Amino acid sequence: MKIDVATARARAGSRYPKPFDEPCQNKTRRRLGLAAGLTQFGVNLLELGPGAWSSQRHWHAHEDEFVYVVRGPVVLVTDGGETMLDTGDCAGFKAGKSDGHHLQNRGEATALILEIGTRGSSEPHAEYPDIDLRVNAQGYVHKDGKPYS
Repeated sequence: MKIDVATARARAGSRYPKPFDEPCQNKTRRRLGLAAGLTQFGVNLLELGPGAWSSQRHWHAHEDEFVYVVRGPVVLVTDGGETMLDTGDCAGFKAGKSDGHHLQNRGEATALILEIGTRGSSEPHAEYPDIDLRVNAQGYVHKDGKPYS
């Protein structure tokens, strides 16, 4: 089934609680996997504007992640440091490996990244090592489990 990328459901900006949302505002994710009716893995086309981050640095307990840079460059930031990813480069992150990661667009043009990840039935769990944030079945919570309002 061919997907019309232009009409795929898009989510712009960030859903993080303030102030963690700020560096992640200048982006749009197009939900290509949902547009195709996929249920076992997700596929997003991420448009990452100049200066924007793909997310806060995080890792998932139950979800593998893979990114492919369609148009770069972007900077991959992990526990190990920073790595430049240019057009055609890719990276993967194994579920349960506590290596916080995200992408930053430090350039002047919009970057384009294909994101692929597990869509499992297990309880969501993501950790954000740099900030007081965690994801669980209740959504975004403080590391002590108290929900953000």
